[in-house]
Amino acid sequence: MKPFRYTVEKSVFGVCSRLAEQMGVRTGRVRLYFIYISFLTMGSPVVVYLFMAFWMNVKKYIRNGRNWLLD
Repeated sequence: MKPFRYTVEKSVFGVCSRLAEQMGVRTGRVRLYFIYISFLTMGSPVVVYLFMAFWMNVKKYIRNGRNWLLD
């Protein structure tokens, strides 16, 4: 089960991990709350999750671009 978990964590966007780091909470708890909220609101947090994933990737590319320009 652990190899599957590590593979999934590498291939997904890492939004829950990032939120957990910023709030000082365990990653598993953030993921669990996300699942509960998704069921209660019939999937609307998925749109927020995808937007946050997009925004995190944009920030990553901007940072890499700036580092590339400074070198």
